[in-house]
Amino acid sequence: MHSEARFWQNAIEHWYAANKRELPWRGIADPYKIWVSEIILQQTQVAQGWAYYERFVARFPDVAALAAADEAEVLKLWQGLGYYSRARNMHRAARQIMEQWQGRFPDNYKDVRGLIGVGDYTAAAICSFAYNLPCAAVDGNAYRVLSRCFGIDTPIDTTAGKKEFAALAQALLDKDAPGLYNQALMDFGATQCTPQNPRCTDCPLAGSCAALAEGRVGELPRKEKGAKVTDRYLYYIVCRTAERVFMRRRPKGDIWQGLYEPLLIESDAPLSFSALQQRLAELLPPATSLRPVASGITHRLTHRRLVADCYEARLPENTETQIAGCSPYSREALEALPVPRLVEKILQKALEKQ
Repeated sequence: MHSEARFWQNAIEHWYAANKRELPWRGIADPYKIWVSEIILQQTQVAQGWAYYERFVARFPDVAALAAADEAEVLKLWQGLGYYSRARNMHRAARQIMEQWQGRFPDNYKDVRGLIGVGDYTAAAICSFAYNLPCAAVDGNAYRVLSRCFGIDTPIDTTAGKKEFAALAQALLDKDAPGLYNQALMDFGATQCTPQNPRCTDCPLAGSCAALAEGRVGELPRKEKGAKVTDRYLYYIVCRTAERVFMRRRPKGDIWQGLYEPLLIESDAPLSFSALQQRLAELLPPATSLRPVASGITHRLTHRRLVADCYEARLPENTETQIAGCSPYSREALEALPVPRLVEKILQKALEKQ
């Protein structure tokens, strides 16, 4: 394996020297900023994540600044990225670092892995990039390159697959330059050995790629059958006066925890308008009329498809108390509330016509 590993390392690193992407979190040794970039990029393309990264580190330049922030402000800055648990976990982990390490970012794999929300890959990336520790970072790009080049059929989303790929990645790691090597492998997967239309004709590993030789590039990597996608039907009622909009904070234990939304009626199946009115009869003041704003807005999550309809409910101008658990916010205060992307779209449609 030693000679094979050396060939592999040389090919990947030489490719990287000529093709690496210039990114704002590259070439730095600050574990905090590396951590922020890795969490942002977990479910985000680089093109979208770049601007979020720059805004985030400008507002929260270090662990102490993030730990001292209010959760709502952190979520507002994260708005549009989705997977909001990542932002909440970062916020909690920053406070963990302040409490356990007096604000000093941990400098070994065990302690980095012990941070809230940090998994095997993120810990390895931070440790190799910031501290040059010999930790193989296996992300989606690495899974794809390794499975294709070595012809591995084991599904990457199984325990057996994760162990097999982790062992192979560690055996191939350039232990003299682990940070450089890990970044090279990630970029190689992101821009050369891509999920669709990989550039096999000019690939430095084409001569030793099992998937290319066997005509299976499009089949690898393999995953077990994904979970069934279920539908959830959301009926948002934007209760408002001329100056105020009524919003509530979503509770724990479900999607969008800690974000804000208007009055919501949810169903596992579509509701007729009369059925919706019946559900609302005990929640809204008598004779409140509903104006349709939008219907059939869809939003995809990992294993769920959300289908949303939106109505506007005009309330008397002197309404200042809560309505069905929703509190009144001025338009200025509304702008500061963190909301899911779906709710942002709905509010734009509901409030664009005064």
